[in-house]
Amino acid sequence: MSTQAPTRRTGFRHRAAAGLTALILPLAAMVGLAAPAEAATAATATYTKVSDWGSGFEGKWTVKNTGTTTLSSWTVEWDYPAGTTVTSAWDATVTGSGTHWTAKNVGWNGTLAPGATVSFGFNGSGTGAPGGCKVNGASCDGSTQPGDSAPSAPGTPVASDITDTSVKLTWTAATDDKGVKNYDVLRGGTKVATVTGLTYTNTGLTAGTDYSYTVVARDTADQAGPASGAANVRTTGGGTNPNPGSTVKMGYFTNWGVYGRNYHVKNIVTSGSASKITHINYAFGNVTGGKCTIGDAYADHDKAYTADQSVDGVADTWDQPLRGNFNQLRKLKKAYPNIKVLWSFGGWTWSGGFGQAVQNPTAFAQSCYDLVEDPRWADVFDGIDLDWEYPNACGLSCDTSGPAAFKNMMQAMRAKFGANNLVTAAVTADASAGGKIDATDYAGAAPYMNWFNVMTYDFFGAWAAKGPTAPHSPLTSYAGIPQAGFNSAEAIAKFKAKGVPAGKLLLGIGFYGRGWTGVTQSAPGGTATGPAAGTYEQGIEDYKVLKSSCPATGTVAGTAYAHCGTNWWSYDTPATVTSKMNWAKNQGLGGAFFWEFSGDTTGGELVGAIDNGLNRS
Repeated sequence: MSTQAPTRRTGFRHRAAAGLTALILPLAAMVGLAAPAEAATAATATYTKVSDWGSGFEGKWTVKNTGTTTLSSWTVEWDYPAGTTVTSAWDATVTGSGTHWTAKNVGWNGTLAPGATVSFGFNGSGTGAPGGCKVNGASCDGSTQPGDSAPSAPGTPVASDITDTSVKLTWTAATDDKGVKNYDVLRGGTKVATVTGLTYTNTGLTAGTDYSYTVVARDTADQAGPASGAANVRTTGGGTNPNPGSTVKMGYFTNWGVYGRNYHVKNIVTSGSASKITHINYAFGNVTGGKCTIGDAYADHDKAYTADQSVDGVADTWDQPLRGNFNQLRKLKKAYPNIKVLWSFGGWTWSGGFGQAVQNPTAFAQSCYDLVEDPRWADVFDGIDLDWEYPNACGLSCDTSGPAAFKNMMQAMRAKFGANNLVTAAVTADASAGGKIDATDYAGAAPYMNWFNVMTYDFFGAWAAKGPTAPHSPLTSYAGIPQAGFNSAEAIAKFKAKGVPAGKLLLGIGFYGRGWTGVTQSAPGGTATGPAAGTYEQGIEDYKVLKSSCPATGTVAGTAYAHCGTNWWSYDTPATVTSKMNWAKNQGLGGAFFWEFSGDTTGGELVGAIDNGLNRS
């Protein structure tokens, strides 16, 4: 594997209505759209938003015969911007081709006498508004004559002059056979203004908030065309942190750590770490059969804890409904109510299931929601983390889901989990040209996510058995680095350049080192004969062990390294972690995260360095 270790985390981290379903059509309660094909046979079509249940909407079109003769059939057509999709329908046959949708009457409701109406309903997903509506080939609002085409889509608006409370939008003109009259500006699918020119300044916004804008042209007959592409904008100010009032300091807790590592939720307390973190990612749930599933049922919710192992000193009983790590996390949250817990799914070993799951993002999101919000432990979790290694790229296996798959997954997760749950993901740090960051539309996913855990570690290691020796978590590039683009600074810069807000990026820290043996050269770049011995796996060792067994002898690219005997290790120390936290603050990042708790000392040295570094003024 090119960007991160091929053996990375091996052993370390193993209502919708019936019928098509709910269009997110954030129009006013009713929008009139229709037109006569000729004087004797004319019809209109109007849209009504029937309901909104958070993850979708129910819409209804009503067709009315406004002519003087009976209609024997009817067809309603409209366009959506990319990302808005009809998912189910009833009382009509609805089909889609790209962004164009067509609804035809079914056998029993095609005949419509003069003055009569008939309705059909549908559900769907997305944020776009309908445009270019036609009924029986003529405009849906009944205001135009045959042959008068709706205008084209304007150019995607460009944002400028962004402040805490305003943004200026500029777009290129639409075209129309009879001329464009004006433009509707939509924010999040809802019209906020109608202007005659090609620019609009939206004021009264909230600082540090994400907004999405599209523009729709209207012709001289008031026909609306398709919406432009969306411009995603974040206002300045409001802090860069996606969680107001708190910089993110998040650590992974592994369910398998309760076995050989003998690390339990209580250790988060006894190490002093509980008071220094804000979030925990519980790793891992599995992704298999297109669904989120339990990772280790015994460790997760069945293992009985004795009083001395328990967070609150109270032993589990044989008949209590919830035991295991989940119950211990519940007790931890009671003692430290500031801590939020996310259930992380996937990881290196279990990422192979994402490809199948994202073939139906809505069903996948539903399965994850049903599991995370299971009544037995719903109070334990505050959201979901998706650790897909790697979308549209290669990890333990290769994925070919396409660049939009990750965005579609996160959009579905946000729609299902709602605004009050956290939705996050662990993502690659491969900033090489054409590398893993380039393979996926991470910026498109950003509006649906609270933050990204950028895995800025495992860049280099003893899977390259003969070296060259190199720090596995370099903050910056350096002379002789084995692969361009494999460092934290370039990864963060690339995400920002692609449009991911800095405040939604977390810097990753590994609580372990990677090392080689058979090394004679102290400085990086030496040759080796293979991986150094490790407690659980060759070539990898916890910080708590390395700090004494092979103390640091130098630093390179913001990371410590150590040469002891013939072994060469690289790892982060409290000093390098502190400097990385200062860098993260200067970059305006949302905070930091680490893999994982059990690699730290019993006194929580590295967690303390993260806390101190991020809290310094």
